[in-house]
Amino acid sequence: MIRKLNFIWFLPRFYKRLISLFLDAFFIFLAFVFSYWARLGEFRVVSSDAIFLVLAGTIFITLIANIKLGLYRAILRYLTFHAFSAILVGAAISALSITSFAYFFEANIPRTVPIIYFPFLVMLCGGSRVLIRGLLTQAPQKGSESVLVFGAGSTGRQLTLALRQASSYRVKGFIDRDQSLANTIIQGVPVYNVDKVGELIEKYDIEKVLLAIPKASRSERKQVIEQLMPYPVEVLTVPDFNDIVTGKAKVSELQDVAVDDLLGRDVVEPVASLMQANISGKVVMVTGAGGSIGSELCRQIIAQQPSTLIVFDVSEYAVYQIDKELNEILEQEPFNVKIVPLIGSVQRINRLASTMKAFGVNTVYHAAAYKHVPLVEYNVVEGVRNNAFGTYYSAKAAIESGVESFVLISTDKAVRPTNVMGATKRMAELGLQALAEAEAKKAAKQEKFTRFCMVRFGNVLGSSGSVIPVFKKQILENQPITVTHPDIIRYFMTIPEAAQLVIQAGAMGKGGDVFVLDMGEPVKIVDLAKNLIRLSGLEVKSDANPNGDIEIQFTGLRPGEKLFEELLIGDNVKETQHKRIMTANERFLSLPDFVQTMEQLDKACHDFDHEKVREILITAPTDFQPTDGIGDLVWNAKKALDQQTEDSNVVQLKEHVS
Repeated sequence: MIRKLNFIWFLPRFYKRLISLFLDAFFIFLAFVFSYWARLGEFRVVSSDAIFLVLAGTIFITLIANIKLGLYRAILRYLTFHAFSAILVGAAISALSITSFAYFFEANIPRTVPIIYFPFLVMLCGGSRVLIRGLLTQAPQKGSESVLVFGAGSTGRQLTLALRQASSYRVKGFIDRDQSLANTIIQGVPVYNVDKVGELIEKYDIEKVLLAIPKASRSERKQVIEQLMPYPVEVLTVPDFNDIVTGKAKVSELQDVAVDDLLGRDVVEPVASLMQANISGKVVMVTGAGGSIGSELCRQIIAQQPSTLIVFDVSEYAVYQIDKELNEILEQEPFNVKIVPLIGSVQRINRLASTMKAFGVNTVYHAAAYKHVPLVEYNVVEGVRNNAFGTYYSAKAAIESGVESFVLISTDKAVRPTNVMGATKRMAELGLQALAEAEAKKAAKQEKFTRFCMVRFGNVLGSSGSVIPVFKKQILENQPITVTHPDIIRYFMTIPEAAQLVIQAGAMGKGGDVFVLDMGEPVKIVDLAKNLIRLSGLEVKSDANPNGDIEIQFTGLRPGEKLFEELLIGDNVKETQHKRIMTANERFLSLPDFVQTMEQLDKACHDFDHEKVREILITAPTDFQPTDGIGDLVWNAKKALDQQTEDSNVVQLKEHVS
């Protein structure tokens, strides 16, 4: 029916208004006839000239009143209470017109006819518009999709209204776990219980389910997602509730389900006193400030209002980006914080020391590091220089400059490392532990000292090199998802939570502490890949399902990669005042032994002696057990060239002898 009337919807607005005028004139005539029928029990047409004049005058006055009330300017698809109030006022004026004209033309009209006429006209004029509006909103639009909305609360209702106006989706039903809402209708949309999802998806050919539960905790959202996982539907969600409230996002701005929700890990509110202890009113420096963790640390730090925040990074572009972002935040927030953007390498101790002294730095968060396992395997000397020596130089500069607190951001790959990156991070930890032991002697003498501590945690979601963006890009391009091994597992944490916990752990440090963050349950990477495929409304292609959409390909472990990561070297772990932070006591080198080891390592790096570098890293108490040979690209290219030269010389010698 609606399709047959499509030509009307596409008429110019002037012609639509003319049609509305003629229809309303007809409705006035019908209401007049019906009111006579209700009063006298028979249909009576215009029986005299006086009654004809009354009807003609009523039609004219009513249409003029409706025009003045703006009824014909209202768009039926977006009809509101204002239009209905205009209909009521217009009908009242029309009823009064009958009474007035009947008196003026001395027409024989019963007095109750105008009273009966009023509800008939409201029903005809108002009801016809409601009917058309319903047909328009429920009619399938070209290119629109049938969807279900999970959550019949205020956000779900707002989303449904927004989608009706956008006309890109047709909401076929609300899904809600509240039993009291089952089998009810909200805004013309039926509400179903969760157990009806499968039936509805099949009945309406649903391809998308929209989550409208922004107030739900992550664990609750995970339960909902797991309920939807078996069905071949794409799952989208409304933005975070805080973003909606603050105006940063709209309800209708649908997004992919955050990977945080797949983990189901609820964030613990930070302890305000711990967040402020090393920051509020102090001069704070973040090395590696342009990286994933470093930049989030900067965002968290300015919220605690230090007097000065020094953003320090070797990359000019990274410093530019984070400086720009922080200054934009300061324009919106009433924080009195001075941002100091500095370019520099942590391998230059004089640059570090002069910076810390010039600004009187109180707290250092050392996030500068090379962290990509394969890249460090291919660039061993640079990995050692940046991770081990960079941390050692930063710590020595902090002591020389009188810094109060120094926090190293470490990694789970430092525990029983199988790759150079992990071994260099463990060397960095050993350096801080050795320096902390020396600083503890100053503290015993009540001299000024620097507190060193390190915070160890696993992978963070969304960091550079994280698997999640890679997987999403592969799904978007309909490419196979590449996973290194079917049994590989990893710990995951969001970047904001990791940064908050680092700040709080640093506030609890007494000197030489190794803090370990509670990462929750480890996640199997292949399961994560499968879930992302299903949430995109696609199916995993496999031997069991050859007609699936996306295949998962296993590429083999990369150089130095482990199947699983650990956070503790030993079992000696204790709780702290924060439920997500633990502390561990682990073996370390004395400062003289560490200095001697670093001197040997420095010479080996200078001589480009990779075999000696590896030997030193294994001999030091890093528990380094490499699973692959030396992977440095320059070293291997040089060896290949030397071998080629040697072979060439042998050939020439044989030719000379012969």
